[in-house]
Amino acid sequence: MTENVVKVLKANVWSVATCSDVPNVVPVGFKDVTEDGLLVVGDVMMDTTVKNVQANGKIAVSAFDPKTSEGYQVKGTAVYQTEGPVVDAFREKAMAVFHGAMTVKGALVITPDKVIVTSPGPDNKKVL
Repeated sequence: MTENVVKVLKANVWSVATCSDVPNVVPVGFKDVTEDGLLVVGDVMMDTTVKNVQANGKIAVSAFDPKTSEGYQVKGTAVYQTEGPVVDAFREKAMAVFHGAMTVKGALVITPDKVIVTSPGPDNKKVL
């Protein structure tokens, strides 16, 4: 992933889309991009999303900067984890934000397969 893709992903809310028997898309704010290019999402209230990922592992993430309209879609595969360092980090973050009112049940760890430009202009739909 390019530096611009990571910058847009880190700075903006993501729309996370999954599909199985029930298509689903949700906004997520408990998210990050790891140094090795994985996308991670903390599960606070993602029941349908998790069920869809467990059914087929397919996922898409979209984010854009509303000030510049720079945007990207990441398609890939995801696995759901309920323990480990990624989950622990999200649990600590949830405690700091929600003060125990909500917790993180697990985390999606997403391996990108394809990054697509969604910005308006000549590069729209370009695969990076």
